[in-house]
Amino acid sequence: MTSLRLRLLLGTLCWIAASILVAGWGLGKLFQQHVATQFHAELQTHLDQLTAQLALNEQGQPMLVLPPSDPRLNKPFAGLYWQIDRRASADFPAAAAVLRSRSLWDQILTVPADTPATGELHQHRTSGPEGKMLRLIERHVEIDALPLRLIVAADESLMIEPVARFNGELWLALGILGFGLALAALVQVLVGLAPLRSLHAALGRVRDGATQQLEGGFPTEIMPLVTEFNSVLTQNAEVVERARTQAGNLAHALKTPLSVLANAADAAKNKDEDLARLVATQVEMARKQVDYHLARAQAAATVRLPGARTPLQPVIKGLVRTMRRIHAGRNLALIVQPFATPVAFRGEEHDLQEMLGNLIDNACKWATSRIEIRAHVEQDRLRVSVDDDGKGVATEQRETILRRGVRADEQVPGTGLGLAIVDDLAHMYGGQLALTDSPLGGLQATLTLPATR
Repeated sequence: MTSLRLRLLLGTLCWIAASILVAGWGLGKLFQQHVATQFHAELQTHLDQLTAQLALNEQGQPMLVLPPSDPRLNKPFAGLYWQIDRRASADFPAAAAVLRSRSLWDQILTVPADTPATGELHQHRTSGPEGKMLRLIERHVEIDALPLRLIVAADESLMIEPVARFNGELWLALGILGFGLALAALVQVLVGLAPLRSLHAALGRVRDGATQQLEGGFPTEIMPLVTEFNSVLTQNAEVVERARTQAGNLAHALKTPLSVLANAADAAKNKDEDLARLVATQVEMARKQVDYHLARAQAAATVRLPGARTPLQPVIKGLVRTMRRIHAGRNLALIVQPFATPVAFRGEEHDLQEMLGNLIDNACKWATSRIEIRAHVEQDRLRVSVDDDGKGVATEQRETILRRGVRADEQVPGTGLGLAIVDDLAHMYGGQLALTDSPLGGLQATLTLPATR
């Protein structure tokens, strides 16, 4: 299970469910024992009262001095009964129900023929009036040598029904309590994990380039993580800056001797023309390689740097102004179609200028009179297309011209690195460069890059 939220919820809910079940079972058992104790205590109270009121009349027959006080004993089949049996002796035969409560009406309690010690309580379970099960207790006593069995019985439902009602209400209450606890656990998990959602949003702002570091108020437990992450971002930015500086220094260090070699070759044309031409050719090739790998090194250093964000419109406007000045003598119409929404590139401004500058410059070199630039966002992808009305490029040549140093026409000035650099930079950012036929009649170069808000 990979979800922290589900782990916390399932763990809490399982514990709540187990606690509710154990509490329900335990409380139910405790109440059942309490009711059973009260039930038997009430039977014993009635038996003690019956024993205290028992006496013999003038004929030597058992009688009650005062009737029991519970009104249920006078109501037929009320669920509470008493009965006095005469046990067999030398002078009298056994007789059942010599005295009984009015609640028995015309019924007689049937009790197992056991012989507990005199005065000792004995419990039974037997069938009573209307087929209901009874719980009874009995006591054997002797009055003037007359052996008697005193019995008090009560309907089992008087004990079972309160327990059933209590259990029903108990489980209903525990169910409501469990639902409330589950809801509280859900709220607790959502509130407890809210800082993680805030952290996720802060990371999104860093990724989109809105901020350079994680910002916001976070709990004490998360602040060390935020601090360490910001420290990593700072160190990463420093490493990138050093890499770019070193790449630039290396390029300048190589360009100076290359320029010296080029000047020396130019000066030696009169002495050895073949050697001068060879040196000049190799110097030009070295310059191309330096330019190409310098662009790749700078892009590789910045492409994964979080927080980079470049608005598209200012970059395109600046490039269009520059291209109009460079190609002022050709009377080209550079048209930028309006953007439907503000568009931004998730990356470095220098890299975006490098890619779009090469595409627009290439279109200006090949266009007859018109270049159109469009941009829009599809989900999280930025698409910029540059169209020209030139001669276009044959389908079988489009992959070829994306290679380093390859030009479609050697008569047109250039190094043959522009489209190759654009294609490499685009792939470093997870995008691509596509060459297709333009509606204007020439070539359409479509650049796909990661977008941000």
